[in-house]
Amino acid sequence: MRTSRKALALVAVLALAGCGSGQDPAASGDQKDSDKSPLAEYMGEGFMSSGGGGMRISIRAGGGQGSSEEELAKQRKVEDATVACMKDAGFEYVAVPPESQPKNKFNDAFNLPPDKFAQQYGYGISTIDWSKAADGIDPNTKIRNGLSAKAKKAYDTALNGPNATANGTVVIAPKEGGGPSDSGKQDLGCRGKAVEEVYGKSQDRAAEFQKYESLFKDIQALQKRIDDDQRVVDATTAWADCLADAGHSGFTKIDDPRQKVEQKLNELTGTQPPTKSGAGKTITGPPSFDKVDSAKLSELRKFETDLAVADQKCRAKVYDESYKTVQYAMEKEFVDQHKAELEAYRDGMANR
Repeated sequence: MRTSRKALALVAVLALAGCGSGQDPAASGDQKDSDKSPLAEYMGEGFMSSGGGGMRISIRAGGGQGSSEEELAKQRKVEDATVACMKDAGFEYVAVPPESQPKNKFNDAFNLPPDKFAQQYGYGISTIDWSKAADGIDPNTKIRNGLSAKAKKAYDTALNGPNATANGTVVIAPKEGGGPSDSGKQDLGCRGKAVEEVYGKSQDRAAEFQKYESLFKDIQALQKRIDDDQRVVDATTAWADCLADAGHSGFTKIDDPRQKVEQKLNELTGTQPPTKSGAGKTITGPPSFDKVDSAKLSELRKFETDLAVADQKCRAKVYDESYKTVQYAMEKEFVDQHKAELEAYRDGMANR
């Protein structure tokens, strides 16, 4: 999740929608880094700075920045509350222990070295069918699949609210006048109610994040300074030249290759990218590849892996070291200047 104010306003909505696979494709493969930067020490697990791609913060429903027993206990309560709510709605729902969440069939992939991940999975965009990542783990998939079409629709409504669709998409209507969506007043189903029971009202969580709006704005400005540093600019040019020499020309920003793959996958699956207008906000789960032309999907997967391998090699050769040098130096200076605010954020998230 990027640290834009609009994105932060949707944190609570994302949590209630319960969408996503639990693994962020953007954080897999070449994006993984166990070496925490100065700023990551305060922003928590899931924070990353990627040149040209901005800074991202992964924030779970309760703000838990790890797998502490307290956080796991809260996740279990959410599952138990969802079971009770779905039972009252006339549906069977089986609580899924949070300990089982990471153990999907792609778990081993995320332990691969960056170069090996790129070779096998590219960026993990078209090469992994995220809609099936939990197959064989979540017993509720089998329960839902055993229902009639009419019953499935009712099940989805009960679980995620009347605006939910079969693939986990939730449409959040904006406030009148085009302002931010008032997600707290919308029905997000049993899952949303369960999250609120355990973690509190979405409006309260959104208001809590708004306290740090100035800090996030400063972090965005920091990212721009890093990207605009001449050393990073020169490294980006060298990276683009390296990619062109490898047969992949036309990329000028470090995140362009990944976005190109995402664009191609959207075209293949008929997925509309999120709108930037005030017409509404669509929060969508991963698209299914079931109805995608298999030959075209294979072609895209080859394109993705070839591009990702070249990208990873060029980053390692001419970009990563320069970027990290600039990033760490500027982040250290930023931490020194904003230590009180960062400590307040860190402590606030730890207490959620």
